[in-house]
Amino acid sequence: MHPAMNIAKYFPLVFIMASALGACNLEKEVELELPVYESQLVVECYLEPGRPFRLLLSRSAPYFEAFPTDPAEFLTNTLVDDATVTITHLGETYELSNGAFIDLQASKFYNYGTVETVPADYENEYTLTITTADGRLATATARIMPKVSIDSVVVQFNDSDTLARVLTYFTDDLSRVNFYRRMLHFSSLDSIPEQDFTINDELLDSAKVVFGTTYDFEPGDTVINTLFHIEKSYYDFMETYQVAILSNGNPFGQPGTIISNIEGDANAIGIFTGFTKDRVTTVVEK
Repeated sequence: MHPAMNIAKYFPLVFIMASALGACNLEKEVELELPVYESQLVVECYLEPGRPFRLLLSRSAPYFEAFPTDPAEFLTNTLVDDATVTITHLGETYELSNGAFIDLQASKFYNYGTVETVPADYENEYTLTITTADGRLATATARIMPKVSIDSVVVQFNDSDTLARVLTYFTDDLSRVNFYRRMLHFSSLDSIPEQDFTINDELLDSAKVVFGTTYDFEPGDTVINTLFHIEKSYYDFMETYQVAILSNGNPFGQPGTIISNIEGDANAIGIFTGFTKDRVTTVVEK
């Protein structure tokens, strides 16, 4: 018998089942009892040689909590003030004062900072200590990774088109395990990056590394390449942070767990890390 005849044989039954389902009310309200949410301290602090010490200390909020529409209320509910924040390096302690600090270069806001700048030390650790107003403690250690320079940026036009791609070359030190963050901005640093990812050099098979783009750029376009040499702790944080963001968009997915290097009894999460960067701005020319 022809397969089509077999399908036709069962079509009336399928039609009856579909009609019955259509007549049913498949909507049912289900009440879920969510566990009581315990807010966490959130720490974000990046050490970059020659730049002031800056730290953001905030608190997390429940996923389903209404988002405040009043900016003053949002800051009050989010920022954690009146903490004692210190960073110690080679026996010298830097105390970060509580205030408002805006980093225009990185487009970030911090609520703790100093006028002193971070020493360029790529060998010794920095230690962060946070004591909240109610006596909770959070600590972390970090090191600043030495600068890895971009060797060259090559603009390459498609033979059959007027558009170009950009190839960014750098040299990796194969004698040690390295971690990098690559960012590429179009036009200005204020724009959303065209590329933003972290990479582990154990995945590389050559010391000569190249990051490329598709043929998207026209003559006169400005392309900004940034290469960060980062710690493993920051690599782990960024990788799991991105997974957590994707999990938030999936109602059926498991919650993402962010790997943090913040310790202590303050129930804190976040990152305390040091890095260096190299940045090259290129105007596309044919």
